[in-house]
Amino acid sequence: MRTQIGIIGAGPAGLFLSHLLHRIGIDCVVLENRSRHDIENTIRAGVLEHWLIDLMNEMGLGERMMREGRPDTGITMQFLGQRHHLDFEELTGKKITVYAQHEVLKDLVAARLAQGGPLLFSVSNVAIADVETDKPRITFNDAEGAPQVLDCDFIVGCDGFHGPSRQAIPQSARQELDMHYPWGWLGILAEAPRSWHELVYSNHERGFALLSTRSPMTQRIYLQCDPHDSLDAWSDDRIWAEMQERFAFPGWELFEGKIFQKSIVGLRSFVCQTMQHGRLFIAGDAAHIVPPTGAKGLNLSVADVVMLSRGLDDWYKKGSKDRLDSYTETCLTRIWKYERFSWYMTTLFHRNDAETAFERRIHLADLDYVCSSKAAATALAEIYVGLPIG
Repeated sequence: MRTQIGIIGAGPAGLFLSHLLHRIGIDCVVLENRSRHDIENTIRAGVLEHWLIDLMNEMGLGERMMREGRPDTGITMQFLGQRHHLDFEELTGKKITVYAQHEVLKDLVAARLAQGGPLLFSVSNVAIADVETDKPRITFNDAEGAPQVLDCDFIVGCDGFHGPSRQAIPQSARQELDMHYPWGWLGILAEAPRSWHELVYSNHERGFALLSTRSPMTQRIYLQCDPHDSLDAWSDDRIWAEMQERFAFPGWELFEGKIFQKSIVGLRSFVCQTMQHGRLFIAGDAAHIVPPTGAKGLNLSVADVVMLSRGLDDWYKKGSKDRLDSYTETCLTRIWKYERFSWYMTTLFHRNDAETAFERRIHLADLDYVCSSKAAATALAEIYVGLPIG
């Protein structure tokens, strides 16, 4: 097999890149180790920044998002028994849209297959070779187990933290930085009507809580917990009792319902400051991870491949490699701003038992400042809705 760009991974980064390349006439093949059913049914949150909404519409991918997604003009911050609305539209003139990541992937997969784009699911034994030459290649077994070789001009690894792409960069050339947080998130999906018109971030003495919505009758809610907790310790009754306490607000009711999914995940931040090596580039979760508190993971992944697609466009149409050479530096400027924001939102709202009473009061003062100062609120709002893509 032969293509110009071999893409490993059919998550947000890989699929968006395939569409961006198709639009500018560059051939690509996408390899994915999961089945189509698996990637379309792994339920994950999704908050889309304003520029990403515009991009999807511009590319003809936003019809269902515009019909089924929920535009939000802001968020609600709850602390010390009070609620404060941050109006993003008033502060920045922009909105976000709540539209789950797996729904985005469904739209991208359907559109890519309709274009006839090579999208190979259920591959295995993916390996990368010869990236320091001008003839890199990917070896893999197809869905039937037959060995295959994909010869490329470039390889782009969008295969997540555990994929082979980042590991193909020699360890001596790779710089990685990470941070593990002392908290986990217990997340549930529940059959219940919407309790509030927008996302609610709650700073409570018992721990952080986040109220979100998947659809008018499906709610997504998260609770701070010990990352080592067992799900067996969290009965439905205990979960609802904890949520009622952390979201308690006079004259308001948190609607309960049947919980049909629950899980516990740990929180971490990670950056690989080496995002290219020879003819290999990495993007998305292969290069960086943010805690979900700032709703930045999907948006940051797509920003990577927008920058990479521009570099590849210059390479093929102008013979210029300047943008490809500066890919890592360009991406890291945005990545570190988003890492900072995600760290800030996480530490601002979570209860840390290792902190002193003084430090906890600092967090509350910070929340009060954001909610009482237009300048502070605008600073938070402009990065929440998304920094300009440039």
